[in-house]
Amino acid sequence: MSNEGVHSRIFDVVNRIPSGRVATYGQVAVIAGRCTPRMVGYAMASVPDDLDVPWQRVINDQGRISLPPERGGELQRAILEAEGIVFDGRGRIDLGEFGWLGPGESRT
Repeated sequence: MSNEGVHSRIFDVVNRIPSGRVATYGQVAVIAGRCTPRMVGYAMASVPDDLDVPWQRVINDQGRISLPPERGGELQRAILEAEGIVFDGRGRIDLGEFGWLGPGESRT
């Protein structure tokens, strides 16, 4: 299977993450099917400029941004904060509060 096909599936999943929510690399990989969290990371790093994919909404399973500040981490954090996502004092996002539940999300 080509990277293009895998990336297309990954981008489709990421496009479903609503503003104000985040998903982990592993979660996106499971929903996209037949890929790994690392493949999701590669896809997020290669989003073409002409696609509007909310790459900033994908974080690691510890609730942290994986990008170092000098490579886009500060931008990612700023965009997420503008969407209403709150970081704790250790730079983590509470996945219980801000984590996306997946397609058909329902919060009571």
